[in-house]
Amino acid sequence: MASKLTQLQSKATQASQYVLKHGCSYYKQLLEQNKQFIQEPPTVEKCNLLSKQLFYTRLASIPGRYESFHKELDYVKQLWKNRQDLKVEEAGIAALFGLECFAWFCAGEIVGRGFTFTGYYV
Repeated sequence: MASKLTQLQSKATQASQYVLKHGCSYYKQLLEQNKQFIQEPPTVEKCNLLSKQLFYTRLASIPGRYESFHKELDYVKQLWKNRQDLKVEEAGIAALFGLECFAWFCAGEIVGRGFTFTGYYV
């Protein structure tokens, strides 16, 4: 156990030295590549303005999303009405989608319980 701790400390030291040596240049390179996204002047007021713009833009997009949701729902209803004409591929895609939704639900439940499978802290 002590040897693993020493090994872990050694790797952490190597990683921190690498970041110390190359972190600044990586930071500068990242900013240079993405300078078109940087707002000038970089002030708190500008950040507040951008956050409000994002919030209200997302709020304004709700009717469009609502309409898209209802189109998808109508499509599913139409498929359900004509389920006897459903192809195997479409049924397989629907089954995979349902399985994926169930898997995300299970993963969310596990995360919500603090990554325990029984629900009890051991």
